[in-house]
Amino acid sequence: MAESTTALKLDVLDVRIRDVVKVFSEQLSAGLGDNLQSITIVGSSLTQDFVAGHSDINTVVVLGGHTVAVLNAVAALARPMSKKKVSPPLLMTASYIERSRDVFGVEFLDFQLVHQTILGKDPFAALTFEKNDVRLQCERELKAMLIRLRQGYIAAAANRQLVRDILISTAKGLAPLLRAMLWLKDINRPAQTGPTFEKAAAEFPVNMDSLITAAKWRHEKVRLSETEMENAYASVYATVEQLADLVDKLEV
Repeated sequence: MAESTTALKLDVLDVRIRDVVKVFSEQLSAGLGDNLQSITIVGSSLTQDFVAGHSDINTVVVLGGHTVAVLNAVAALARPMSKKKVSPPLLMTASYIERSRDVFGVEFLDFQLVHQTILGKDPFAALTFEKNDVRLQCERELKAMLIRLRQGYIAAAANRQLVRDILISTAKGLAPLLRAMLWLKDINRPAQTGPTFEKAAAEFPVNMDSLITAAKWRHEKVRLSETEMENAYASVYATVEQLADLVDKLEV
């Protein structure tokens, strides 16, 4: 059974998201009752990457068990909360987390690095991971990213805005992978996106400039010429390809 929502630890959060998170947590508690075990905030809303009104507030909600009734209760909150930039929570059980450390090491490492449990027991602090599992996930994700880049470029049919969005998404998706690669080498991981790229550039023989640029586009209205689009795509693709090759050969 989770603690009463009167025990919400909201003082650890940015003041800009406290009220929204409080309302969301209270509504979750009312809808889920004793099935609710913990609520944890993860991601950019806990870092200086957060941009009020643009960045999503991401949560992990640990339950005693999943049922259709649980999904319906959470779904009822989705529309009003999305207007306040609260993404649908990731619903997990304690058993699911424990048994998924070998397949979701990259994600769980990121949660472990930046999270605040505001209700109940912290589900991530004590987790441990095998380096071979994390290395394999990094390789798989990077090689899958190359496929998505190729398919995305074709599907975009040279639409410059669509290609730009694909590159922004790629840069965003690479940040946790780079942090996991730094973890594999026992190197301290920055929580923010920009410093992550800079740290990775210092530790790995890969130029991260194209990723740093693409990441900045997320909050900028950038109009690319056809040549700029093609060059940006080629640079990001080459970077991902180099990273995939590097992690493929990485000894852990």
